[in-house]
Amino acid sequence: MTTSTHTLPIATARESSAVLGESVRAHPGAAWLAFGWTGLGAAATVTVPLVLGRVVDAVRGGGAYPYELILVLAGAVLAGAVCSALALRGNERLGSLIAADLREKVVERTLGLPPALLENVGGGEVSSRVTEDLEDFVAAVPVVAQVLSAGVTVVLSAVGFLALDWRLALAFVVVFPIYGLSLRAYLPRAALLYATERRLAAERGRVMLESLHGRSTVHAYGMAALQTRRLEAASQDNLSVALRAARSYLWFSKSMNAAEAAGLSAVLLTGWWLVRTDVVTVGAVTAAALLFHRLFSPLGELLLSFDDVQRAQASLARTAGVLLVAPPAPGIRAAPGRSVAVAVSGVRHAYGEGPVVLRGIDLVVPAGTSLALVGGSGAGKTTLANLVAGTFPATAGTLTLDGTGIQDLDAGTLRDWVGVVSQETYVFTGTLRDDVTFAAKGPCGDDQIFAALRTVRADTWVKALPSGLDTLVGPGEHPLTAAQIQQLALARLALRDPPVVILDEATAEAGSAGARDLEEAASALIAGRTAIVVAHRLTQARACDAIAVLTDGRIAETGTHDELLARGGHYATLWAAWSR
Repeated sequence: MTTSTHTLPIATARESSAVLGESVRAHPGAAWLAFGWTGLGAAATVTVPLVLGRVVDAVRGGGAYPYELILVLAGAVLAGAVCSALALRGNERLGSLIAADLREKVVERTLGLPPALLENVGGGEVSSRVTEDLEDFVAAVPVVAQVLSAGVTVVLSAVGFLALDWRLALAFVVVFPIYGLSLRAYLPRAALLYATERRLAAERGRVMLESLHGRSTVHAYGMAALQTRRLEAASQDNLSVALRAARSYLWFSKSMNAAEAAGLSAVLLTGWWLVRTDVVTVGAVTAAALLFHRLFSPLGELLLSFDDVQRAQASLARTAGVLLVAPPAPGIRAAPGRSVAVAVSGVRHAYGEGPVVLRGIDLVVPAGTSLALVGGSGAGKTTLANLVAGTFPATAGTLTLDGTGIQDLDAGTLRDWVGVVSQETYVFTGTLRDDVTFAAKGPCGDDQIFAALRTVRADTWVKALPSGLDTLVGPGEHPLTAAQIQQLALARLALRDPPVVILDEATAEAGSAGARDLEEAASALIAGRTAIVVAHRLTQARACDAIAVLTDGRIAETGTHDELLARGGHYATLWAAWSR
């Protein structure tokens, strides 16, 4: 289980804005339509109170009935409704495009993150950023559109106040110090609380994922109660911060209500004084009061939505942080030969600041031959296999493929050179055909697919499926046994056809019933290829051209099966225990 304290970067406000702006600029047509309809809708909304004020003055003047003003008023109401509806639709469309653009970028970058970084960060942190954080921001996109509309309405309303009388505008401005003081007290605290809440939510997710993925280990050591307490503590920490954020938001909401009451009172009192001194008309004061009253909704949306905006900003900062991780530097792009030799020289490795797990490893696997890695748990077998696969760089030493440094190869090119199958395989939802050809370099016909399946001894049971290659597999679909899932993984590699193959205990999950079939499938796959096999079953090691025995991160002995038995060393002891 990953317990690393490493984390991915968190974007600053400027970096988050740059990421968001890039997504907006990617869709200029949708952006202009959304912003245009928003502005027109806000203008029509502000026009209504101003026209009503003119109507009041016309009626008080005792002249002809103001039919023209009534028509203008009706037109403004209709235009406001139509433009607001179009703005809502435009903002939703723009929001969907931004969300899709951001989601694609984040997923693409996540899949391209260096494996070593993913190992250090842990699955919970990455999963939280590309699921919960991203979805929280996507859900807040409509709110951001509402904030934009409310902001335009507030600006145009201020212009309307100035058009009526500067003293009425001054009364309107009285509310802003209250708003400003409230925001000044609320925003820094809210930003910290929401950032902390998202971090603690990621920690809670990490503990949960560790408990689920490591459930066999948890139960084996009777640690279920401890893991439950850890999850409870992580959940309680997250809940505590969430409640503090909610209380802070309630205080801010009450401050907004007080500001609204103070502002409307100021406008009415100022208007009363101006009317008494014959400076403005009753209609102007009516328009000012209605303008301010109509601002309750956009001002409320603008200010009270700071809660959602702060939450969205915290989520965007974590999501955009994934995009800040520099992609791996371009490496060597070279097509591999049909036969590739593997050389390991002076390799030493430690995970971060942890203990050294490999010490002075020197190995050569000639092209077209197979080497089995055997040893007890924690000996360093999987670590060495991962280094050869290029999963992460060695702390010291060199690893080469036909003389080319593994870490010097481009990530995409490396996958053409080296193929990996571990005991942790995954069945993708879809047809079995799509699953098998998932990693193929190009389109594959049925003949090619069945040739690969035949190589790994899977063609018979695939033909017996209800719909053959078109049978739906994956979660909730046609069930497959552990051995069948491993055979599919081996078949994928056969279609990929890399010259170097690494099998990391690829037959360990089959159970005794399927072990023989899987060992035969693995042997057929590596025939003629350069192969490194992390052997859980020593019968699989016996079939390899050479065997390396690892103990405490060092190579204790190497040789063929018969040579190692004759020496009576570590391997002979392991074989004797295995053969009982």
